[in-house]
Amino acid sequence: MDSQFWRSIFRTRLPIKTNLDRSLIIFNSLAMHIHPVKVRERAIRFSYTFYLGMISFFLFVALVVTGVLLMLYYQPAIPNAYNNMKDLQYVVSNGIFLRNMHRWAAHLMVITVFLHMLRVFYKGAYQRPREFNWVIGVFLFLLTLLLSYTGYLLPYDQLSYWAVTVGANIVKYVPVVGKSIRFLLLGGNEIGEYTLVRFYVLHCVILPLMMTSLIGLHFWRIRKDGGLY
Repeated sequence: MDSQFWRSIFRTRLPIKTNLDRSLIIFNSLAMHIHPVKVRERAIRFSYTFYLGMISFFLFVALVVTGVLLMLYYQPAIPNAYNNMKDLQYVVSNGIFLRNMHRWAAHLMVITVFLHMLRVFYKGAYQRPREFNWVIGVFLFLLTLLLSYTGYLLPYDQLSYWAVTVGANIVKYVPVVGKSIRFLLLGGNEIGEYTLVRFYVLHCVILPLMMTSLIGLHFWRIRKDGGLY
């Protein structure tokens, strides 16, 4: 532990004996930096937050892991996309379990993020000095909805096709920019090959990267704003 190799990786010496050692663990840890060194006892009770924020985060991690595994069996092309989904259901070992785990984690994440925002609003935790973090949370909720929406088309069955058709037509009625957004989203005037590729890239690359960045910023702001309200 006294070697330069060890100290280049771990900033805190072991065993932990003093309050300074305990504080350094918090200061130097990415996983534990959500709380400041000292927190109110009531703020870490289950009944205070119901751990909705962390549940949402772990659901996102589960979605990333299962999503990467699903990508190994998926091709964003017509008609391969639909055939890949049928293979996952009937051919791939535990494929239906993997797909359902991804799907139910997505549903649960939408619910928990919404409930998390309700709790924050109810407790008044959006007030000064936490206004900026509340705005970040709103964007995270919107990204959660967009991830759910873009993933809807990927199976490319009748349900997903017409659901995306209805959603895209709703976007068209946004004043001024609605038609442009719809054209950009679909890659044309109708749902087709380019639409599937764009939804795939949005769902698997662009939106997850944005989500990960904002989650990191969200956690960092929680600590800098004094921890849980």
